[in-house]
Amino acid sequence: MATASIKMRLHRIIFGTEPGAGRNFDILLIVIILSSVGALFVDSVENIHQKYGDFLFAAEVFFTILFTLEYAARIYCSPDRRAYIFSFYGIVDLLATIPTYLSIFLPGAQHLLVIRIFRVLRVFRVFKLFNYMSEANVLIRSLISSRRKISVFLISVLTLIVVFGALMYLIEGPKSGFTSLPRSMYWAIVTVTTVGYGDIAPRTPLGQLVAAMAMITSYAIIAIPTGILSAELIQESQRAITNRQCDNCKKFGHEKESKYCRHCGEKLSPPS
Repeated sequence: MATASIKMRLHRIIFGTEPGAGRNFDILLIVIILSSVGALFVDSVENIHQKYGDFLFAAEVFFTILFTLEYAARIYCSPDRRAYIFSFYGIVDLLATIPTYLSIFLPGAQHLLVIRIFRVLRVFRVFKLFNYMSEANVLIRSLISSRRKISVFLISVLTLIVVFGALMYLIEGPKSGFTSLPRSMYWAIVTVTTVGYGDIAPRTPLGQLVAAMAMITSYAIIAIPTGILSAELIQESQRAITNRQCDNCKKFGHEKESKYCRHCGEKLSPPS
């Protein structure tokens, strides 16, 4: 009986999000996660690593022990252990502990600990921010609705990249750095996306002409995805408008979730 009581209390603390011990635990956990990731970033700086490498390594071992104990406690007090272990959070919790142990056999594997940053997603659950993510849902629905148009656009861009890359390979050749078709396509991607590293550049007049055509083409097509998504966002916003009528001013055009008239402020009747 005492064991069951301890298990229930531990579950409320670890999995709970209500004000009190549960929320305080999650907030403390988020602080520890951010500290762990911060230590990893700091340790990647050579000068700091040389001076404080041993201390940062000890801190990492300490963090790993804490996360290991926490993961074991979550499994222990979880009502459905299998569901937790194979859930998104369960997998991330496990992956947050593995790299340190793996680094014993594979030096450098500890840098994979950056995956711990995904554990900060609990902040949405802790502060119940999912209730305010309707805008994100609109964006996701718009992306899904425009997936075919964007797919056609990407296929067209890839075709242009292949064409420009092949032309530059034929015109410039290895002497100008275009040693293969994949490397020429790399140049085309860098040029069409207007990144322009400058590590490969055409030297002949004909090659420079093709490069100029690629640059002009990129400006003509680079805004297309933005236009596609903007159009879908507008349509998605329009879908949210209903034919609900205000009893006071008799005007239409209110959103499904609206409680008050957007024109006169009068309280709306519940949607039928």
